[in-house]
Amino acid sequence: MKVHPPVDVPDEVYERLVRDDATTAFHPGGTAKMGDSSDPFAVTDPQLRVRGVQGLRIADASVFPTIIRGHTMAPTVFVAERAAELLRTAR
Repeated sequence: MKVHPPVDVPDEVYERLVRDDATTAFHPGGTAKMGDSSDPFAVTDPQLRVRGVQGLRIADASVFPTIIRGHTMAPTVFVAERAAELLRTAR
């Protein structure tokens, strides 16, 4: 059983608690957002290339610009198929 610190402890204790114990039971998505060059938060471009890293693409749920409300499997398969198509036509 976890015991949480009392209210009068320093912020660093809370930060350590979150870093050590935070987790998710869901499929994370949107952590490497895809977008165009006008979006400062976009990690990948529309061709799934990681900005600033030559030769690296991301092809999973992390490129979703917004989190979907349904299951992530089908859209992730679509992203993977699109990535395969992009790789075939690149060069």
